[in-house]
Amino acid sequence: MHLLSSSCVGSLVLVLATLLCRVRCIEEVVGLYGETLEIPCNKGAVNGEDVKTITWKYHKGDGVSGNLLIKHKNENVSIDGSDEYKDRINMAANFSLLLTAAKLTDQRTFTCMVMAAKTAIDYYVKVLVYKAPEGVEISDKAEELEIGKLTKLATCVARDANPAAKIIWLKNNKPLSDDGKGISIQTSVQVDPVTSLSTTTSMLEYSANKEDTDAQFSCSSQHSVGKQMTSSPLTFTITYSTEHLILQVNAQELVEGDNVTLKCVADGNPAPSSFNFHLKGNVVTVNNTDTYTLTNVSRDTTGEYKCSLIDNPSMVASKEVTVDYLDINLSPTGSVVKNVGEALDLTFQSNSSRASKVSWTKDKVKLHKEPKFHKLTYSDSGHYECEVTMGALIKKLSFKLLVEGAPVIKQLSKQRGEDGQHKVLICEAEGSPKPSVSWSINGTSLHESPFVGGKVTHKITVVPTLNLTVLCTVSNKFGEDTREISVSPLFEEVRVDKRDQSEDGDQTKLVVGVVVGLLIVAMVIGLAYGIYQKKSKQGSWKTGERENGSSEEEKKLEEKVEENSQKAEV
Repeated sequence: MHLLSSSCVGSLVLVLATLLCRVRCIEEVVGLYGETLEIPCNKGAVNGEDVKTITWKYHKGDGVSGNLLIKHKNENVSIDGSDEYKDRINMAANFSLLLTAAKLTDQRTFTCMVMAAKTAIDYYVKVLVYKAPEGVEISDKAEELEIGKLTKLATCVARDANPAAKIIWLKNNKPLSDDGKGISIQTSVQVDPVTSLSTTTSMLEYSANKEDTDAQFSCSSQHSVGKQMTSSPLTFTITYSTEHLILQVNAQELVEGDNVTLKCVADGNPAPSSFNFHLKGNVVTVNNTDTYTLTNVSRDTTGEYKCSLIDNPSMVASKEVTVDYLDINLSPTGSVVKNVGEALDLTFQSNSSRASKVSWTKDKVKLHKEPKFHKLTYSDSGHYECEVTMGALIKKLSFKLLVEGAPVIKQLSKQRGEDGQHKVLICEAEGSPKPSVSWSINGTSLHESPFVGGKVTHKITVVPTLNLTVLCTVSNKFGEDTREISVSPLFEEVRVDKRDQSEDGDQTKLVVGVVVGLLIVAMVIGLAYGIYQKKSKQGSWKTGERENGSSEEEKKLEEKVEENSQKAEV
């Protein structure tokens, strides 16, 4: 048996440690394509005081290594790289390898060999070079999508990436996934033989529905480095066959004389451009339009209307059209002339498709009810109008009534003027045409009221000096009327405290009559008393009554006569 010396044991331990480090000490570094890559030696933890030599190498493959650079203690870096690296490598102060313009071919294992006083250790670093895609773009966009049919929607491409970019399809910013039915996504990756960069291509096949009419489709790329990139959104024309028809009428309420437009609305896309309109038994075909207009409609237009597809007559839409109507009749109309006291037979009738409202006015003043004329008066004259409303429909009829007749004086009166120096005579008359008014005396301050309702009032101011009988005469083409009034002079009225002489005379006659009456009563009582006294005396002689008894009766009779005499004097 041979024993190993201590020096041999030390060398063996060093070799084993080196082998273990080569297995375990492998670091991974990621760099960006085209930028400077720093590859650390022992993660940058190298004690420069103990280092004698630092050597960087790279693995070419098949167990073959290539030299890059070497640095001895207290000496400058010596570049020993091949043509592939000699212009792109250098060493940092912490012994890291600096590699400019990183390429995909730089994805390999680099070795940092550290030689110290007593040890020699290799540090392995695996380099990865990443590159974000140049962008995403959509091509091969479909012209339109048909409902229920799986159609190629578009192709999305993310170019020149490492590793290859992942593509996601979006509808209204929500991811789509392949469901094997209405959505099919096929993705492929191609590597550029020169740059080794990968281009990802994704094709979307899609089965559309009506809700996709305004949907926005886009695609986005996802990568280990860089921001997520999204394409511009796309919209598509969704085509589908007509499933429903609707017949529309452009007016909510129709009245006779209106125009009405029928519109046939189809939900197909593209929508049909020609239709058949069924007009109460007649069929009219229209091309390149979806409307048909009925002009000057009447109540006979009311009924059911339909429209249908030319290429599919079984698809029909219908609509009930109602035309409102309003008929009114008024008798008489125009100008009506009647005599006062006559009757006017007024007849009004209305016929409408639904409830209506009737209102009357006279000279533009609203009446509470329909006028009735059983016995015409002058105040009935005027312009009458009947208005009937039914929704937006309004109709009017009118007549102008003129009541004529001979004038009649309704009142003839007098009154004292406000200054007490004159009298005002007032003559009120009715008649039509307007009666003219005349007086039998002259006066001043003539005043006439407006002629309204067949009435006129005429006033005249006079200063009478004698008792007068004044006549007022009113006349028109149908006749005249005259009345008289007594007017006393003003100076007599002053003597009797300005009261009207006619009134004073009446009072004087009353007093004289009372006095005469009392005198006659006294004479009758006196005559009765004498007869009574004579009979009393004769009776006492016949019966033999005592004188004193007759005297007592005479006394009572005298008291009664005296009492009546006192009343008469009063």
